[in-house]
Amino acid sequence: MATARDEEVAVRDVMEKYPATRDNLLDILHELQGAEPRQYLSLEVLRAVAEYLRMPLSEVMDAASFYSMYSFVPRGRHIVRLCVSPPCRLFGGEALLEALKKRLGVEVGETTPDGAFTLETSSCLGACGNAPAMMIDGTLYGDLTEAKAAEVVSRVRREDAAR
Repeated sequence: MATARDEEVAVRDVMEKYPATRDNLLDILHELQGAEPRQYLSLEVLRAVAEYLRMPLSEVMDAASFYSMYSFVPRGRHIVRLCVSPPCRLFGGEALLEALKKRLGVEVGETTPDGAFTLETSSCLGACGNAPAMMIDGTLYGDLTEAKAAEVVSRVRREDAAR
């Protein structure tokens, strides 16, 4: 099990890959959030980034809170983002969201009890031509039906279990 010191060293190692300039803020945050087993940005991590970049903590938090890909609380191993844009809603996104909530047993923003999935919505995934769409761990799935979305979630769960 990692100690607080191990975590501090891991955070420092990520930050030191980048020059300590403001224009590296998002790259640093992105890499730090994705580091296992973290998957979120704790206040301690945000403070370390602010110190490293010589920026006020409030500016680092402003940037991190602006983008939906960042989280301040622990999330599941897999992030399910369902698009809720007008085209996705028009082509069945609302029913799809209800089906995903039921299948996963969570509400939007919650994580499954086994820690596998966190369900989120996105205002746009850039896939209007393939609405409705969802993204799991950066992979985009379009032209979804409830059955197709259920199969994708089941496949991710099976792959997770095989590891």
